[in-house]
Formats: sequence, structure tokens, C-alpha cells
Amino acid sequence: MLVSHSAGLAAETAALALGIAAEPVPVAAAGGTADGGLGTSFDLVEQAVRSVDRGDGVLIIPDLGSSVLTARLLEEDGRVVIADVPFVEGAVAACVAACTGGSLAEVLAAAEEARTYRKL
Repeated sequence: MLVSHSAGLAAETAALALGIAAEPVPVAAAGGTADGGLGTSFDLVEQAVRSVDRGDGVLIIPDLGSSVLTARLLEEDGRVVIADVPFVEGAVAACVAACTGGSLAEVLAAAEEARTYRKL
């Protein structure tokens, strides 16, 4: 589940991550405010969490600032967890791990490995 200040950034990052993953996984993008502006909407984030929750837990990847604060309001130990990871790389790694049947802990660990990815 991706939370960004921008609806477009969240949606395109979700599309990229799903496109790279070998199998479809539940991913939701909650970006911007209810009126389409930049910002974070608790209601949009909460709806997105519910939309992807299949009972195995939900990983939230926020971009920065108020998206992190909003995600923390929905955090539930062992059920809804926040990944402190690079937004794009973490999303891709999480989707790939989830599509291979990874547990919530494994998906989180894969996303956290994205912190060390080098491009060169």
C-alpha cells in the first residue's frame, strides 16, 4: 500500500511495482487529498488499507512527512506495518516478495533491503 502526497506518484509507482512483479498482488495507492490536491488524506489511506487487507497483514510505504504521520495512525502491531524505505525501490521489492508468497515479515524485509540497492 503506497501513500504519497501526490495521487499520480502513488498510482504510477503502484503500476510500476505491479508491472515488475511476476504475479498480481493487492496493491493500493492513496495519494493526495480528497479534492485532488497535494497532501495526505486519512480517509483515502484508511480506505486503501481496507481494500488490500486479505487477512495476512498490510505493508504501508509512505513517501514523507504527513504521509508517514497518517500511516502511523493506522499502524497495528503485526497487522498493519510501515516500511521506512525508498518509495519506488521499496514498493518494487515488496511487490516482488509478495507475489512469491512472502509473509508480511518477508515482504517488509525485502522492502527494507531496498535501502542498500546501488545503481552503479
